[in-house]
Amino acid sequence: MSSLIDKAKEFVAEKIAQTPKPEASLASVSIRSFTRDSVLFHSEVAVLNPYSHSIPICQLSYALKSAGREVASGTMPDPGSLPASAETKLEVSVKVPYDFLISLMRDIGRDRDIDDEMQVGLTIDLPIIGDFTIPLSTKGEIKLPTLSDLLCGGGGGGDEGSNQ
Repeated sequence: MSSLIDKAKEFVAEKIAQTPKPEASLASVSIRSFTRDSVLFHSEVAVLNPYSHSIPICQLSYALKSAGREVASGTMPDPGSLPASAETKLEVSVKVPYDFLISLMRDIGRDRDIDDEMQVGLTIDLPIIGDFTIPLSTKGEIKLPTLSDLLCGGGGGGDEGSNQ
């Protein structure tokens, strides 16, 4: 009797392993805007749902790191669902106070470039399997704004990142 149960378990495990799962990619980090007290960093998660039905997203967790230090982290609970057989883009925005950036800039030097790493965990609820987390990360370099950029109130700042 136990060998029959073991064979059934193997069969189910094999079928689950062969089931297509959603795929995701993470865009490099860029500066979206800045205010008098903080910088808003931005990235985007693109998720492809291979199923003919929508999938609920449980949460999206993120951590922005630079020079081995965590700059900011957080969780977006219940950001919606992934429509059937479609690609969905989820925005990840991270607000970082200037006082933290100033402490980073002391370590950076004159070029105003900071190496960044964004780590994201996208947790979705798959039928039969349950909660499934897709780990994503991207590394790049962000050019911080100058004092004249801040006084003029511009946005921008690029990132020459590579997606992993």
